[in-house]
Amino acid sequence: MIRIIERDGNTKDLEKNDKYALETLRHTTSHVMADAIKRLYKGAKLAIGPSIDNGFYYDIDFGDIKISDEDFPKIEEEMKKIIKENATMERYTMERADAIKFFKDRNEDYKVELVNDLPLGEKVYFAKQNDFIDLCGGAHMLHTSDIKHFKLMSIAGAYWRGDEHNKMLTRIYGTAFFNKEDLDNYLNMMEEAKKRDHRKLGKELDIFMLSEYGPGFPFFLPNGMIIRNTLMNYWRKIHYENGYDEIMTPIILNKKLWETSGHWEHYGQNMYSTSIDDEDFCVKPMNCPGSILVYMNEPRSYKDLPKRFAEPGIVHRHEKSGELHGLMRVRCFTQDDAHIYITEDQIEEEVTRIIKIIDKIYKLFKFDYFVELSTRPEDRMGTDEEWDRAEDGLAKALKNNGMDYILNEGDGAFYGPKIDFHLRDSLGRTWQCGTIQLDIQLPQRFNLSYIGADGEKHQPIMIHRVCFGSIERFMGILIEHFAGAFPTWLAPVQTMVIPVSDKTLDYGLKVKEELAKAGVRVKIDDRAEKMGYKIREAEMKKIPYMIVVGPKEAEEGKVSIRHRVKGDLGTKTIDEFIKLITDEIENMTLN
Repeated sequence: MIRIIERDGNTKDLEKNDKYALETLRHTTSHVMADAIKRLYKGAKLAIGPSIDNGFYYDIDFGDIKISDEDFPKIEEEMKKIIKENATMERYTMERADAIKFFKDRNEDYKVELVNDLPLGEKVYFAKQNDFIDLCGGAHMLHTSDIKHFKLMSIAGAYWRGDEHNKMLTRIYGTAFFNKEDLDNYLNMMEEAKKRDHRKLGKELDIFMLSEYGPGFPFFLPNGMIIRNTLMNYWRKIHYENGYDEIMTPIILNKKLWETSGHWEHYGQNMYSTSIDDEDFCVKPMNCPGSILVYMNEPRSYKDLPKRFAEPGIVHRHEKSGELHGLMRVRCFTQDDAHIYITEDQIEEEVTRIIKIIDKIYKLFKFDYFVELSTRPEDRMGTDEEWDRAEDGLAKALKNNGMDYILNEGDGAFYGPKIDFHLRDSLGRTWQCGTIQLDIQLPQRFNLSYIGADGEKHQPIMIHRVCFGSIERFMGILIEHFAGAFPTWLAPVQTMVIPVSDKTLDYGLKVKEELAKAGVRVKIDDRAEKMGYKIREAEMKKIPYMIVVGPKEAEEGKVSIRHRVKGDLGTKTIDEFIKLITDEIENMTLN
């Protein structure tokens, strides 16, 4: 309402639950926070302060001043004063030279750099509230008093412009909502998310560890390997049922391969390289070139297609240290990859088959999800005609399967468009995991071919796809989704046998042996501790079933069963319990 309309267009009223309305509110709140910080810390220099999913942040150079979340109440009080001032958010422009002088006079080095990076002749936009003026072209609320419900959330380090060679700035995160109920619900969800943090639970439940000797390279502990192997056994079963052949390709391959594939040109800054016998080699960041070499290993006929190669392959990518996060963002991970070689008229059928596989996996964990179709980026290979064919093929497959999708223009891979699957966890957070990417470019670059029904050579189309995404990230999501309380079939320890005393230890060992023979993952707690302590500890370790054996159970050949959630389930014979738990495991029940 305060912006001059300079050309014809359309207007739209935004309701408060519209995401653009929330972005506007949060972006305005970031300006108020920056104003408060400048009032409280005179030497602070401002960098950037955008709205983001669920909130906003501002990157600030505090110089020698140390800031922590203990300073948040003071900053929030100053923000409330600014809000009460009911300042109008004004918007105006300056000439480039004037803008540079304006920020130089105020010792705002980061703003000077931002203005210098703007194209020559472009207007420099400013936002003003009272005496606070900031470089900004974004939309704002009309008055600071429109901000009612906000909270500063956390603090972190962030390199200026994401470059680790630049100075580390202080990033303060916050959020804002139009009503108190929404803010309270969000804060409650964030508290629950802290309890479910996969880094915390991963350590408590002995799933994985991180080491200073390998930043971004996770170590999987025995419990983590059980979860990982159980997931992969399920993955392999589905893929064998759907006609996939599993392969394994080397982790290090000659640089020439990556030059041919285009990865060195488009992705080289994220790749690790080495020298072997005076030749350059690269550690693979993706599995696709290795799969292509397997395809090229022998002549192919149209009768061989679709040819489906599955490869849970380890890849390495140079992620910046500030972006590493537990299992969610790592430098070494395993993609549950598959590369499928098809004819053009097989696109819809094969994409449909993949959609069904991904849907089946997500439904197993009761994940809801939505789909995005990402189209050609600016940095890409191939002609517009080739991209038209690839994008149309994916869109048609989605429509013919009755799937709604969000169009994400310009976010495709450099070699082709893609369908991305974003799943929602138990807290309503979204994670991009599965993807289906259609690729005409790599088959061209490697001169792939098959002999058609006409006896002539033809070029196949290549599909890249993952279901989990990466095993590491998917495990991190599952840890938080289930809060570490995995369903019985996935739990590292499925049953803990708890003898009441040493007198029933022999019977407890017999029960353990019978369960192990039936394929149940079982342990026995034979420590000289009280039974109540042992039960509480097993519950803390989130073990699905506890089997208590005392003199009465030993005499009758039975077991007392306690469930992690349901509590006491009474007594059963060993065989009855084995039937109960093995049915649950075989049916992959979520309880």
